[in-house]
Amino acid sequence: MAWKEARVRLEEGTMDPDSFAHIEDAIVRDAVRLQESIGLDVVSDGELSRLNFQDSFGLAVGGYESAQETVALHERRTEGAQPNQRWEIPDLHGAGTPVSHRRPVRERIHLVRNVPLEEYRRIKPFATQPIKVAIIGPDRIGQRFDHQSSRAVYAGMDEFMADVVAVQRQMVQALVDAGCRYIHIDEPGYTAYVDPPSLEAMRARGEHPPENFARSIKANSAIAKGFSGVTFGIHLCRGNQRSMWHREGTYDEIAERLFNDLPHQRFLLEYDSPRAGGFEPLRFLPKDKIAVLGLVSTKVAALESVDALKRRIDEAAKFVPLDQLAISPQCGFASDVVGNLITEDDQKRKLERVVEVARQVWG
Repeated sequence: MAWKEARVRLEEGTMDPDSFAHIEDAIVRDAVRLQESIGLDVVSDGELSRLNFQDSFGLAVGGYESAQETVALHERRTEGAQPNQRWEIPDLHGAGTPVSHRRPVRERIHLVRNVPLEEYRRIKPFATQPIKVAIIGPDRIGQRFDHQSSRAVYAGMDEFMADVVAVQRQMVQALVDAGCRYIHIDEPGYTAYVDPPSLEAMRARGEHPPENFARSIKANSAIAKGFSGVTFGIHLCRGNQRSMWHREGTYDEIAERLFNDLPHQRFLLEYDSPRAGGFEPLRFLPKDKIAVLGLVSTKVAALESVDALKRRIDEAAKFVPLDQLAISPQCGFASDVVGNLITEDDQKRKLERVVEVARQVWG
């Protein structure tokens, strides 16, 4: 039985939690085995137990107003999806977990369940490659926090963000203690600072984008600092819901500060479409960091050719040494349970293509 079908039955009460957990364990194990068989040097559980990639925080903390979380809800969010079209998150009138939707709090946030740690512990016993765990970053958490409706709890965004950092550091510390050495931070909100409609939305809420950006860099730095022997990667996304996109704009305006002010060693950058601009911003990359080029689209089934990908890498190498570059898919194949308009076979071929090109270019 497929995971999605099992999850719906669990929500309907026609499947018990133990039976669902058995199915989920088997599906996650198969996903890890697939990654290893393809030749990926780092593997993950594919976030297959999440309904939305942001659930690493939304389901982990207490303090938010209670929320509904179902497969049907996520299907409603993307009704009428058209591939490669701009997508705006609909207002579902209070439904949806924190971070996946803009929500207020009723008390100070606090960790109640370390979702990424659960995911790591699930695959650690059988994974033969290093494990990467993904966590949604503080910028997106801040952008999806309804501050105006939460003033009785938090007087300002700085106070809220301090609690976000504290919770995230708790999560990371537990992961490190359990043996995890690769923490991946998802920061889809950073591209908001180069996307005119997103900037207008911030201003309409009475926010000052430069202040938001500076606060986010400070928070991300605080989360990642002080963990010796741990690699931190940070992924900048432009939207990936149901093969659609959400933001456009080049990295030029934010690259220098991101690359130099953040302590993260890996920057995973989407470069699958002209919306991302050219590779010129890579010139700001410090010599001890790596830019991972997201050249392989997760939105469409068409398989990129080896030659085309190698040409793109050559273009990037004009601005930063080749040994500071890597290749990856542009994003995940599913930002939530609904997934992109691409088959599992297509996904496998794309991962195989990433490994093929990486071996030809870097050995």
